[in-house]
Amino acid sequence: MTDTIHGYPLAELPAWAVLERRLFDEIEDAWRLFSATFTEADGRLRPPAAFVDRDGVDDLYEPFFNWPAFYLFGGSDEVLAAAKRHWEGVTAQLSEAGMLTGEYENGYDWFHQGESLLFFYGLCAADPADTRFAERARRFAELYTDAAHGNFDPRLGIIRAPHNGALGPRPGLSDEPEPYSSDRPEMRPYGLPLEYVPGIDRWDDLADPVLAAAMGEAMHRAAAGDVAVNLAATSLVVNRWLYDGDEPSAAWLRDYVDGWRERAARNGGLLPDNVAPDGTVGGLHDGRWYGGHYGWTWPHGLPSVGMAAVIAGINQAFLTGDDGALDPARFLLDTVLDNAIVAPIAQTPFSLRGGWLARWGADAEKPALLVPHRYGRHGWFDYGPMPLELPLWVWWWSRRDDDLARVRRVIAGIPHMDDPVKPFRDKAEAGHEAPWIAYLDGDLPDYPERALSMALGQVARRVALMAAADGDPDAAHLHFWQRVNPVVTEVLSQLVSGTPQVLYNGGLPFAAVVYEDADAGRPGLPQDVAALVSRLAGDRIELALVNTSTTRSRRVRVRASRFGERRIASVTAHAERDGVYPGPSTAYASTPGHPVSVTRELADDQDAVVIGLPPAHRADLTLHTVSSGVTPRHRGAPSTLPLSLEGVPHV
Repeated sequence: MTDTIHGYPLAELPAWAVLERRLFDEIEDAWRLFSATFTEADGRLRPPAAFVDRDGVDDLYEPFFNWPAFYLFGGSDEVLAAAKRHWEGVTAQLSEAGMLTGEYENGYDWFHQGESLLFFYGLCAADPADTRFAERARRFAELYTDAAHGNFDPRLGIIRAPHNGALGPRPGLSDEPEPYSSDRPEMRPYGLPLEYVPGIDRWDDLADPVLAAAMGEAMHRAAAGDVAVNLAATSLVVNRWLYDGDEPSAAWLRDYVDGWRERAARNGGLLPDNVAPDGTVGGLHDGRWYGGHYGWTWPHGLPSVGMAAVIAGINQAFLTGDDGALDPARFLLDTVLDNAIVAPIAQTPFSLRGGWLARWGADAEKPALLVPHRYGRHGWFDYGPMPLELPLWVWWWSRRDDDLARVRRVIAGIPHMDDPVKPFRDKAEAGHEAPWIAYLDGDLPDYPERALSMALGQVARRVALMAAADGDPDAAHLHFWQRVNPVVTEVLSQLVSGTPQVLYNGGLPFAAVVYEDADAGRPGLPQDVAALVSRLAGDRIELALVNTSTTRSRRVRVRASRFGERRIASVTAHAERDGVYPGPSTAYASTPGHPVSVTRELADDQDAVVIGLPPAHRADLTLHTVSSGVTPRHRGAPSTLPLSLEGVPHV
């Protein structure tokens, strides 16, 4: 490898680069501690989890959901091996508990199935050559694309039940109707699951055993046909398609999403949440477009329906190139924004208020833009902050100005905060979208250092919680493992790959920029190398690469997308001037000199650029990207030859 490359030497290492590499190191130590403390040799979790109903499969996969992502950013080979072992062990554990059939969930709603499958999608992306996961991807997708499994009605183009999976469409919400009583205090904030059961007008009516039984029976009867959150199943099908470009899978996705787009169009543009077994919207809800399971009325509304709409829209746009696939998501986001109010969340009761109070702290007392999360018999209700990841992902995919304007509209409604980089972490490992956008806009230049410092603090707290587990009364809770997962990836996703944290209810692991260790031939940043995406503007991506080692050279291969939907058309880079660094030993100060700009075009059959970094060198790049113009690259296809800039002559 030549010493003359398109980078320039540094007189000092940037703090963000040192912090980023420190975060990699601390996570490496922490995940090993998690595995040693909470898992058996075969990867399963301990102590064994007990299940009394259909719920809970997701809770055993979620503690590992972002471990493959960490590997893809540059984590060790060992973390990928551990992640596979834990998937296998947890799958065996759940199979023994009777929760899986053929390694797949027996049947539950797609709000939770999407959470379960993040781990699986991540593993498929991290090692597409692993034939075991390729076979599973095909088999799992066929539960929906192959009508013989019963989940999908090809004549009506609907998934047949809110609870679906390996056992096909499952009746109701449990094997038999169960009373829905008011003695569930954790469910009180969500109100009545169905608003039109005779004799039940308010939550306290469910204290009557007769009425509780009536509600349970009505819920059981109404849990049939398709619901909007089933749109998240499209990720399972695209995940299979990525291996082999299976056309029937692509056709299934196009037809299924188009069916929901047509229903939204007939509903004035707003996505309905339910389709009866006969294919009619509202057929089980007296003609109402709202009221379906995990729909607009109960329990969450916007976070679940909106998430499914964005996931499905991106998936269809990915396969077809049709940006209009995101129009239903755009319309529903604009609709709730147009019905927003301004009020402090501390003084506005709503179902998800507790999490926002914890997240915002004292800033919860300030007026904020609150959008209705739900729609019911009295119209829009349940006002809270917009889940920013929804409009953010729409813009991130399209890079359209009108989509960015929607993001800015939401951010403008967030009250001013003295500390916008708050040290919290929820189970989605997200929530710092607003300060990240401020950084990309140039309004919060110290975000990388602050965010990485915050992430290091979160790793430290998770390690402390693991150490205190023996004395923690909550350690026996099924969600405890998620709470102490020390693999923090939101900040790495933003800074390294220029991508929001993955959509938690079943989004695929797309990325704006991906890297490969050009010498080791594996995904992710090489050891010692830090990356920082500083701008996403239309077709342009600006980023820096820094080799923090003072003794080792590294080479990095850079691409403009994980799955080939975009490619680099040209790259502008900074090259060092010849003969300036390191200068004579008698020089009092280090004088690296000023880099000069060079631009190189990539041929149509090239999709990557190789960057060489000697010790303590930096590369500043502007990637000019274009749509691939062809079917996105399947994971199994060989990579095209990259363009190397390490031979750029001295200037």
